[in-house]
This record gives sequence, structure tokens and C-alpha cells, in this order.
Amino acid sequence: MKIKDAEIISLMQNPRTQEKGVRALMDAYQSRLYWHIRRIIVDGDLAQDTLQETFIKAYQNFHQFKNDSQLYTWLYRIATNEALQQVNKLKKMQKTDEDPEYYMQNLVADNTEGDAEEIQQILQNAIQSLPEKQKLVFMMRYYDDLPYEEISKIVDMSVGTLKTNYHYAKQKVEEFIKENYER
Repeated sequence: MKIKDAEIISLMQNPRTQEKGVRALMDAYQSRLYWHIRRIIVDGDLAQDTLQETFIKAYQNFHQFKNDSQLYTWLYRIATNEALQQVNKLKKMQKTDEDPEYYMQNLVADNTEGDAEEIQQILQNAIQSLPEKQKLVFMMRYYDDLPYEEISKIVDMSVGTLKTNYHYAKQKVEEFIKENYER
């Protein structure tokens, strides 16, 4: 039985039931947030750590939740910010001249079998080569199938700008795949 957002919010707002609310929050959104973070960060362990940081921030700042958006939208924004902070930390720490394609190819298992794995790898490489804003918008729209209005609230960007970013990202991904997929 799935617990509804209204119940989670009620539990989180009451100091006596806050712990139960945190568990319900994690049960309800852990998987979706993990995969969102994982698409940004790629490394599974770091994505898991970032997910934990997301829930800690949500717990610590729940008093700031205004209930003017869906609970998931609020959590998604926290997760996105946490993931982007991790990416920025990694970029600062990374002292290498490897391009995103090479980096992604080394993260994927050496033994890819069949066209599906090859296409998936090329798609991931294409997404990783996108500028940050386009990458973020593309992943939320393509993988999570979020409406532009939801994405707008999460990334604090106008719907028109989001549509433009998604359009350009989609074009770049399609071009990348056409250039790199050999049959």
C-alpha cells in the first residue's frame, strides 16, 4: 500500500511522527530519486551517497516546504542540486584531459553484447557530451517523462527556455548517435 504525499507531509510536520515520516518519504521516493541522480553522476556508490544527502537535506529543511508544488518536485530539485554539486566537485578534483566519451566508455563494461548495449552506451556518451543545462533537461524529459511545467519548477527556468534546451539537446543526441553507431 502506497502512502500518499499528504500523509507523508502530515507525518513530517509533527515532531512525534517525524521519524516515521522520513521513513515513508524514503520508501516512496528512494528509487525514483536514485535513478535520477544516477543518470547525472553515473557512479553508483557516489549516487547512493548523494541520495542520502538528498534525504538529509529534505529532513533538515522540511520546514521550508511550502506545499505549493508536489512533494516529489521539491525532492527532485534537492536531488538535482546535490547531484550537480557532486559533479562540480568531481570536475575540480579531476586532473585529466580525458573527454566525456572516453570517460563514459571506461565506465561501461568492456564486453558489450549486441546492438542494444552498443546503442545504450552511445546514448549515454551522447548525453554526457551535452552542456549541463541541456543534459539535465534532456534526462528529466527523456527518462523521467516529466512535463515542462514540473521541470520548470525543479530547475527554476522558464518553460520556453526548457523547450529550447530540450530541442537542442535532442538534436545533438540524434547527431551523436548517427555519427557513432555503425551497423
